[in-house]
Amino acid sequence: MASRPGILTDWPWKPLGSFKHVILAPCVIHNIYAFMVKDEKDLSSFLIFPILLWRVLHNQLWISLSRYRTAKGNNRIIDKGIEFDQVDRESNWDDQILFNGILFYVSSKIIPGASYLPMWRLDGVILTALIHTGPVEFLYYWLHRLLHHHYLYSRYHSHHHSSIVTEPITSVIHPFAEHISYSMLFAIPLITTIVTGTASLISFAGYVTYIDLMNNMGHCNFELIPRWLFIIFPPLKYLMYTPSYHSLHHTQFRTNYSLFMPIYDYIYGTMDTSSVTLYEDSLKRPEEAPDVVHLTHLTTPDSIYHLRLGLACLASTPQESKWYLWLMWPVTLWTMMLTWTYGCTFVVERNRFHKLRLQTWTLPKYNIQYNLRWQKVSINTLIEEAVLEAEEKGVKVLSLGLLNQGEELNRYGELYVQRHPRLKTKVVDGSSLAVAAVLNSIPKGTTQVLHRGNLSKVAYSVALNLCQRGIQVIVPCEDDYQKLKKSFGITSDQINLILSRSYSIKTWLVGDGLKEEDQKKAAEGTLFIPFSQFPPKKLRKDCFYHSIPAMAAPASLENVDSCENWLPRRVMSAWRVAGIVHALEGWDEHECGSTMVDIDKVWQASIQHGFKPLVIKTPLKF
Repeated sequence: MASRPGILTDWPWKPLGSFKHVILAPCVIHNIYAFMVKDEKDLSSFLIFPILLWRVLHNQLWISLSRYRTAKGNNRIIDKGIEFDQVDRESNWDDQILFNGILFYVSSKIIPGASYLPMWRLDGVILTALIHTGPVEFLYYWLHRLLHHHYLYSRYHSHHHSSIVTEPITSVIHPFAEHISYSMLFAIPLITTIVTGTASLISFAGYVTYIDLMNNMGHCNFELIPRWLFIIFPPLKYLMYTPSYHSLHHTQFRTNYSLFMPIYDYIYGTMDTSSVTLYEDSLKRPEEAPDVVHLTHLTTPDSIYHLRLGLACLASTPQESKWYLWLMWPVTLWTMMLTWTYGCTFVVERNRFHKLRLQTWTLPKYNIQYNLRWQKVSINTLIEEAVLEAEEKGVKVLSLGLLNQGEELNRYGELYVQRHPRLKTKVVDGSSLAVAAVLNSIPKGTTQVLHRGNLSKVAYSVALNLCQRGIQVIVPCEDDYQKLKKSFGITSDQINLILSRSYSIKTWLVGDGLKEEDQKKAAEGTLFIPFSQFPPKKLRKDCFYHSIPAMAAPASLENVDSCENWLPRRVMSAWRVAGIVHALEGWDEHECGSTMVDIDKVWQASIQHGFKPLVIKTPLKF
């Protein structure tokens, strides 16, 4: 929002919220009816909405590419990250597409010559290019300078400049009134070709695509225009800007006003003197070498959309099933087939915490693949390659997330350490901090807990620590009871491990394998505390569900603009936090296999570095 919002700041359909797209329904229905029923074969009107869908896809491709490249670091222009406030502010980037769709539809009905356009006319394409190069670029330059006058800037344009570090969609984040002026400006070539009878579908779709292309490129925050282009054709520097050129406008504000052609900045003396230097430095910038890597993987088939490289609106909220993603099943199926046949680990996120450079790497494998025995070798190979790549890049710590640390898969990462005994990168499974997070989630005064779910390294340790603290652990399953008892050895702590089929206890420790019938047996007001990486299904509205082992990130953790799977904003899983703390403390040991860091030691270290335990509202008594 601008510092002092003026009139026509908000979009007219803002009250509709997520249902705003229905405003196009009458236009779509009328066009389909006219084309299919009334036999009005006006291809130009019928293709308006496919062109709008193409614009959405085009923008999304730029978003994904930009986030991927800026996460890797090569050719990145500005180091600063973005936060959730910018993601929320830019979440309405499709408003301008809706607005243009309405304008195209209305124009095709009321402007003579705007309907029944031919597919191609060369003279119309040339005329469009000439008018954009001349009047449009010139008028935009002076309109842009006018918008930087303090009166208009405070009421309108400051909203756009709230994003110092830009993303491709930053280019279209403006108040409604500003978009009206831009639409009038960009309509000049289109209306001219209509009036002169030279308009065509290619000139219309091509011009709109060109504007989207240049807008997205100019705000992508990584340099991609090769230097040899300007060497071969030196005048190109007056005719085409670069991402670094426009990035300076967002950091300096009073320079580089041009739309896509810097010639007017040269003419009127507003070109930033550091434009060439920043351009060359950005091109030379190598890929970033992280200090800490968190290695995770895809979960459900539609998790590809929840990645930071996917849909920003979904990535910035905890992962959950969305009904409308079923409409995208062809794309989902295609991505699944692609990852099943070919795929390699890729970077999805970068963060900075004090002096540490952090990255999240993702394996192109889904949960279902981890349950297939014949996929075990393939998954282990990918993880091992990631470990060796981290070693080559000088990574201090690599933490294993989700199913990448499975006992049956690689014995909590011990497999890779045994294969590479001279490994300098420390492999961390994070079990010690996960145990600490679970123990500190149990309400004070609790004397009994019920254990249910598949046993794991964390489960064994949690049960042992609770028994050592005098808290009774009730186990309904005899097989689990015998395994836990055997793991304790001959100690006095066994007295607090009890085999019982009573489900009346109000605090449950649950893991993978928790059955629906078990939840139904729980008493009203029961608190479920997960000890696994995956949360249980919330079947009971009269019970309470704690988060999986996790901690809230400190404010000093930079560039947090997406959620880690199903966790809330700025909350990180204990397994991920453990890797960061391991590097901060400089611990020179692996935490994998049966090895664990002292639980109290790692918990206190996490607190001292600013990570905070999660608190949920629960009854006072259990």
